[in-house]
Amino acid sequence: MPLRDLIVFGEDWGALPSSTQHIVRHLAKSRRIIWVNSIGLRRPVLSWHDIKRAFNKLKGGAPKTVQAHPPNANFHIINPRTLPAPRSRVERWLATQLLTAQIKPVIKRTGLHEPVLWLSLPTAVDMAGRLGESALVYYCGDDFSALAGVDHQTVSQREQELITKADLIMVASLALVQRFPVHKTQLLPHGVAFSHFSTPVPRAADLPNDGRPVAGFYGSLSSWLDLELLVEVISQLPNWHFIFIGKAVINTEPLTQFSNVTLLGERPHQQLPSYNQHWSAGLLPFCDNPQIQACNPLKLQEYLAAGRPVISTPFPALKPYQHLIQIVPNAAHMVAALEQARLAGTNREQQQAVAQHSWAARALQVSEWLEQL
Repeated sequence: MPLRDLIVFGEDWGALPSSTQHIVRHLAKSRRIIWVNSIGLRRPVLSWHDIKRAFNKLKGGAPKTVQAHPPNANFHIINPRTLPAPRSRVERWLATQLLTAQIKPVIKRTGLHEPVLWLSLPTAVDMAGRLGESALVYYCGDDFSALAGVDHQTVSQREQELITKADLIMVASLALVQRFPVHKTQLLPHGVAFSHFSTPVPRAADLPNDGRPVAGFYGSLSSWLDLELLVEVISQLPNWHFIFIGKAVINTEPLTQFSNVTLLGERPHQQLPSYNQHWSAGLLPFCDNPQIQACNPLKLQEYLAAGRPVISTPFPALKPYQHLIQIVPNAAHMVAALEQARLAGTNREQQQAVAQHSWAARALQVSEWLEQL
């Protein structure tokens, strides 16, 4: 008997891989998928970036930074023409009409079997019941009420509607479990592309290699980074290189004032092992805020799979691996942990701890839940 197919509302396919992309890529091996690129989590503001993005969404174009290549012939990507995060009743009606007109012909053409509507964005809740779906799934990978760059009021309202309508809610962390009805909620911790991060690869050419130790971080340089902590640590370790990989959406001058700090910008996901396998320690220097309390960052298990020491400020998602991570409450402890990590070799124990948590294993669990709906 064929498995249920999926209609997925997520972020832009081909952008930095999210947990939704990792899981759906595996599900696509045995199911037909319609993937709808991001419809947005906030209204555009009066900036050139937002104006261009809003215009692009209205005309149904894919972002130039995204290489939207489907993984197989049964995977169909839609670049939606829509209004980002509509608020008023009229805006919501118009956005729904636009999306329905684009998606229904693809559903008919592909002949989906009992499709499940999978929403990773609460702003897509207005599509519930309009696409002939057999069930509705909400996958919550973040605390949207605390996520930076989100229209919190709109998203929170849509999420409440989605909670009521969803047949299954999957959440990425224990902190998120507590926010949803227990009878329809399942914990789905993040997985890891284990072989990708554990299989040795050559050192990246732009990773400093002058004999000095390297402390590294990759991910968005956003408000959840504890800049005050980092400045104090970096100032005390002039004999270390500090490398940051990712898009900067905050003022990074507090970091770039130091000569031993390099901001490399964004790098493709497939290249990250050439960095984190070769730095002396990976950093998770987060602030203590609601978003971090609820998060389960993908990079945590990727760092562990690379086998290099991991040094982190405290947050709940560390608990399963706390015996493998240097958890530091302040700058002095981070400095000491870095100096201790300077000569450490590859840690096979931490690699073994995440080896069983592959994305394939997570997708297998999700597949079982989908067929029980």
